[in-house]
Amino acid sequence: MRRRLFALGGGMLAALAAGSAIAAVPLNLPTRAWSPDAIDAAARELPRLHSLVVSRGGQVIFERYYNGTRRDRPANIKSASKSVISALVGIAIDRRLIPGVDTSIVTYFPELARDADPRKRAITVEHLLTMRSGLEGTSNRNYGAWVTSRNWVRHALARPMFAPPGEEMEYSTGNTHLLSAILTQAAQKSTWQFANDTLARPLGFTLPPWPRDPQGVFFGGNDMLMTPRQMLAFGELYLSKGRGIVPARWVERSCEGRSRSRRFGNPSFDFLRGFDPLGDRKYGYGWWVHEIRGYDTCFAWGYGGQYIFVVPELELVTVATSSPDVSEERRGHRRLLFDLLEELVVAPYAKP
Repeated sequence: MRRRLFALGGGMLAALAAGSAIAAVPLNLPTRAWSPDAIDAAARELPRLHSLVVSRGGQVIFERYYNGTRRDRPANIKSASKSVISALVGIAIDRRLIPGVDTSIVTYFPELARDADPRKRAITVEHLLTMRSGLEGTSNRNYGAWVTSRNWVRHALARPMFAPPGEEMEYSTGNTHLLSAILTQAAQKSTWQFANDTLARPLGFTLPPWPRDPQGVFFGGNDMLMTPRQMLAFGELYLSKGRGIVPARWVERSCEGRSRSRRFGNPSFDFLRGFDPLGDRKYGYGWWVHEIRGYDTCFAWGYGGQYIFVVPELELVTVATSSPDVSEERRGHRRLLFDLLEELVVAPYAKP
């Protein structure tokens, strides 16, 4: 269903900055003509936007940087890192370092065999990928206690179960951090080394180190650093079905929605309690799945407005980075960015 659109004028942004409600004003922008100037003008109305890059069929057709950022400046992609972790799990399975998505995580965390709740022994790699482990989350109100704990893995595994594995989704970075710990064991090298060896270098770049937990496990699902062009290369990898770097079947499965957000464990998703500019969307293997103008779209999403959108049918990949210090909802950033994407990037290539 088509969403109502909102003006991107200075008066609207002033109202948002003052914290007032968003007024329902039609977005006065063309929808059937590809116009880099119109995209640029709309992007300049977003004071928190750092970059916007669009490619079609592997060719960059729009690239702009805003608010003092540069092309070579790495962005903290926040939870878009989860999509990278998912790709690494797919590579590890393809190389038979991990037997498969149905592998019980007790294989890697034998202490679960002694846990008082037997349901934990049924958690699989797939449950972690789809945020359906059943473990209470480590995000939002639980985040501080988790990242200041002495052992992040042990803390995540010790969370109580709110549901049997596979039944209900709760977005939690703890799930993805457990995947990073599994990769470290399975590959016999750090997640950072494995990511560079199997993913980044084949794409022509090197990932810098990102934060680690007290045991040295690289943060699973947060705080990776990538330039917008590197993010674009990663998105184009998924557009081209993995190009032999990530298995094609893994790319397909990653973008098949399996979970719906029902529980809210992360401040990025507090908006779901009220108005949701994304509408009804699902979660696959570390990727969000949504429909934009009737086209299936798979996207990586990080706090503050870090995005990689892949629209396979239109051969479009769009990358956006933003200031990571403020929630997207506090200034309506996400809503306005999605309006720009739908009306100025996707609509010109949509079927009449």
